[in-house]
This record gives sequence, C-alpha cells and structure tokens, in this order.
Amino acid sequence: MSSLLLHPALRGCRRLFLRDYAVMIDIGVHDFEKQGAQRVLINVELFVPLALSTPRADELDEVVDYDFIRSRVTERVARGHIQLQETLCDDLLAMMLAHPKVRAARVSTAKPDVYPDCDAVGVEVFGLKE
Repeated sequence: MSSLLLHPALRGCRRLFLRDYAVMIDIGVHDFEKQGAQRVLINVELFVPLALSTPRADELDEVVDYDFIRSRVTERVARGHIQLQETLCDDLLAMMLAHPKVRAARVSTAKPDVYPDCDAVGVEVFGLKE
C-alpha cells in the first residue's frame, strides 16, 4: 500500500499515525478465543489536508489531536466481543473518516500471538472521502 501515498487526492495532506498501539481485545470466532482477551496491535494513519492542519498559532485545536485516534479505538473496544478483525478495521475506519478534517484513513489490526511461526496475522483497510 505504499503506492497509496501517490494517490492524487492525498497530495497536500499531512499524514498522522498511531503505530503498534497494543490493546487487549475480546476478539475471535473460535471457542478458545472467546475465553479471554487477546493482544491486538492497531495501526492508524490519517490523511489531513495541510490547509486544515497547518497551525498558525501553535495551538492543539488547529490540528487533529492524536487523542482522537486513541479514544476512538478505546470506544470501539469497549463495546464488547468482536468476531472478526475485518469488523474491527471497518468500524475504526468509519470512526476515523467521521472526523471533519480527515480526508482519508488507513487502519490495520494484527494478532501477534496466534501462530508461533510468524510475526502476526492481520487485516488492513483504506478509505477515502469523495
């Protein structure tokens, strides 16, 4: 998805990110996954037009606050058990795109503890406002 950064709609955007945010989530479809929370790594990238995110007075309200990303993740996780990573990614993407300053977003989730012979299994989704 690195070619994503070449998309014409993302020219003139600032990219904000939350990288490898580790959360414990009740997630999974298998019986053993429903016995307790699993560690999930969440990555979010937001693309915000420079015109909407270039501070003139060096004040937080002039930009998209990173707390917005973390609080939406916490909000979604607090709703309870999630069957699929795809559902989690889609829900988080919709929440990110709901911010009026965000033009596009990319969300990925990864379960690092599922298989002993690989780093992680995961899902990634991208969305762009029209």
